[in-house]
Amino acid sequence: MSKVTLKGYILVPESELELVQNELVNHRRLTLEEEGCNMFSVIQSSENFLRFDVYEEFADKASFEQHQKRVKNSHWGKVTVNVERHYEIFE
Repeated sequence: MSKVTLKGYILVPESELELVQNELVNHRRLTLEEEGCNMFSVIQSSENFLRFDVYEEFADKASFEQHQKRVKNSHWGKVTVNVERHYEIFE
């Protein structure tokens, strides 16, 4: 099986920025603990403080799909419900 890579960015509503920043620490930790997670990076842009660049790499499609399922039902999923996502997924 081949790895799955997600690249892109999220745009956070200014009114929810602090909440997202605070939960990101937990989200990062939980994701890096997931089986099959090879790399996970979410970095706030220095040029646009509402933009966070995202890079994820999973060992295979199954681990990526499990991550997506966990995130959807997590506190991060609830906190980021209004976040605009701009991703490309490569398999």
